[in-house]
Amino acid sequence: MTTDRLPGMGALVSPEGIGFRVWAPHAETVSVVGTFNDWDAAATPLAGEDDGYWYGFEPRAKVGDQYRFELVNGEQRLSKVDPYAAQVTNSVGNGVIYDHAAFDWEDDDFACPAHNELVIYELHAGTFATTEGEVGDLSEVSDRLDHLVRLGVNAVQIMPVAEFAGDYSWGYNPAHIFAVESAYGGPDALKALVRHAHRRGLAVILDVVYNHFGPSDLNLWQFDGWNQDDKGGIYFYNDWRSATPWGDTRPDYGRGEVRQFIHDNALTWLEAFHVDGLRYDMTPYMRSVDATTTNIPEGWSLCRWINTDIRERYPDKILIAEDLHSDPSVSSTGPEGGAFHAQWDAQFVHPVREALIVADDAWRSTAEVATAIGYSYGDAFARVIYTESHDEVANGQARVPQEVDPEDPTGWYSRKRSTLGAGLVLTAPGIPMIFQGQEFLEGGWFRDDVPLDWDLDEEFHGIVRLYRDLIRLRRNTAGSTAGLTGQGLLIFHNNDEANLLAFQRWRDHGPGDDTVIVANLSHEPRSGYRIGMPAPGEWRLLFNSDAAVYSDAFGDHPSADLVATDDDYDGLTASAEITIAGYSLLIYSWAG
Repeated sequence: MTTDRLPGMGALVSPEGIGFRVWAPHAETVSVVGTFNDWDAAATPLAGEDDGYWYGFEPRAKVGDQYRFELVNGEQRLSKVDPYAAQVTNSVGNGVIYDHAAFDWEDDDFACPAHNELVIYELHAGTFATTEGEVGDLSEVSDRLDHLVRLGVNAVQIMPVAEFAGDYSWGYNPAHIFAVESAYGGPDALKALVRHAHRRGLAVILDVVYNHFGPSDLNLWQFDGWNQDDKGGIYFYNDWRSATPWGDTRPDYGRGEVRQFIHDNALTWLEAFHVDGLRYDMTPYMRSVDATTTNIPEGWSLCRWINTDIRERYPDKILIAEDLHSDPSVSSTGPEGGAFHAQWDAQFVHPVREALIVADDAWRSTAEVATAIGYSYGDAFARVIYTESHDEVANGQARVPQEVDPEDPTGWYSRKRSTLGAGLVLTAPGIPMIFQGQEFLEGGWFRDDVPLDWDLDEEFHGIVRLYRDLIRLRRNTAGSTAGLTGQGLLIFHNNDEANLLAFQRWRDHGPGDDTVIVANLSHEPRSGYRIGMPAPGEWRLLFNSDAAVYSDAFGDHPSADLVATDDDYDGLTASAEITIAGYSLLIYSWAG
């Protein structure tokens, strides 16, 4: 038996056996039981350490063995899963000893793309690649990555995969935050997915939930038998701060051991699983009981500590907040900031979705769309912009095509206006994100037990191609639209009566950089319509969302390259006449 205490928490793997460490400050005795000692509580007692920690070493234990901790607190005899368990049999089962070092990463040295070049695809592991009546797993997600590579995205954002209650879930009810959901294949399946994604040029961003735990199958609840007012015990607030919309289960962000627990979890995803970023679920509930006044400052300081540490250790990673309060400090590293790189932007999604789904053109506001396009937190890429996410297409709302025309969600109006929205997402300043199936007109609303209809990928292959072409332009793969990766924005034409917008994007200015986007939010086509242009000369038409190649239902309206002349218009020194179809978007690049 080793005489040295192994560092770390949970089940600690060594050649001689397994060390076990757990925090249980109110326990009188603690032992570890498992398949290695016939679940005998007397066989492997742990010794008390400082500050309520317990440690023991078991030479008979090995990787793959199941185990639990047995705790005694007065009359209470408690059987608990290791809070740091990297693998569990299921949400109410046993911990499984797991060795992170055993996985072969095969020299994986992938680096996350620059944030101004990211195009994110959000997916749910349980429904992305499966069949009706089955739970999808992470290996099936791996099998579908070629679709995403062809589409052109360079990052996947996976909804939470930490072990949750049952087999079907969105994932925002974590029962064991260090363990990968057993129904999804466990930790090796996630590592294999990340390794495969990296080989295909895809970053992996993981959704994490720290604003609450559980509330069901919650092993941490009253972990060592102590509580106040019948609340959660050592891992949770035991007063008014415990209340969340998801149960009385807010972690105690002011307690050092709980802060370390959450910090360790965040770093584990980056270090042990090689993920390229984290998206924090509903951060307002980490700093506030009801997402209004900041009355839990220690929750915000925890975000800052974790994120500052990650920024220093792993500067290429990305940290995203679902905050939705339009607070610039969330994506700021200043004294009060949360040290996130970007935040989901309510200032974009709500007005743009409304403009897409409202039935009457007279109620469509280009002024509101222009404000959404131009909204800024000081950095063009400090926000994530989208028209669909798991939240926007559930909870009483449906997919954009379904909202546009519930009776005919794949008809002309739905195709035209949903793809117009895609064009705005992929040309406006921000990190663009699309939700699984959006690229092939997935209808209805998101549910965790209804898989994507992959037949639509073939049926609407033209719409998929439209998304692919937009994504290529957004990423500047041909070197002709560098402006879409830049900070520059000028909205120079906003005709609310005609429902027509035009704006310029640039990085450094010049041919192949300056890009002009024209969006017609009316069903009426426009011919001979004059707009200003940033410079005289040739402007090449690189994208026309009305092209027949994208859909037989589209009109293939004859838009063309432009030659801008030295005629002042829209406050610019040059202008040109355009032709644009209804509910369409054009992208021009300056050729000089």
